[in-house]
Amino acid sequence: MEAIKKIELNKIAKIIFVALLGTLLLTISAKIKIPFYPVPMTMQTFIVLFLGITLGAKIGLLTVGLYLFEGIIGLPIFAGTPEKGIGLVYFTGPTMGYLIGFLFAVYFAGSFKYEKGPINIFLKLIFSVSFIYILGLIWLGTLIGWDKQIFKLGAQPFLLAELFKILLLLFLTPTLLKAKKLIKIT
Repeated sequence: MEAIKKIELNKIAKIIFVALLGTLLLTISAKIKIPFYPVPMTMQTFIVLFLGITLGAKIGLLTVGLYLFEGIIGLPIFAGTPEKGIGLVYFTGPTMGYLIGFLFAVYFAGSFKYEKGPINIFLKLIFSVSFIYILGLIWLGTLIGWDKQIFKLGAQPFLLAELFKILLLLFLTPTLLKAKKLIKIT
């Protein structure tokens, strides 16, 4: 019985460590940015999909959820923090829909099986990342008004970079799946 408890505690400690490491990767990726208005371009979408593929849906979701919680409570982990505010005030700004979309993207990227060739993988990654943009645009339109060119402001400038990130992930996916097997926490 003690051995089972020890194994469970080791698994929980490993999950917590991996989730914290994932939030660190997300934080670093948020700080690597090209300024756009009203939403900066970062490497976060790449890392969100990366975490989904590598950690799976459950632990990926835990990791992104922890990241969002850290930001909401005031840690300066989001793109534009602390210079544009921190905590809930920043979270509810123009990027909130995109940030919530991270939860859906990581979940779907972590749920898919990736054995059926590059076109299949590409489509699954496009599907996963689309939730970031759909929710981001819905929130952006709600926040700044639907009379603005929402797609032109909140998606169009990022699509070419997004395609590049997805193509990079497409080629990295076999390696990421091997890493997932090594981590063995899902």
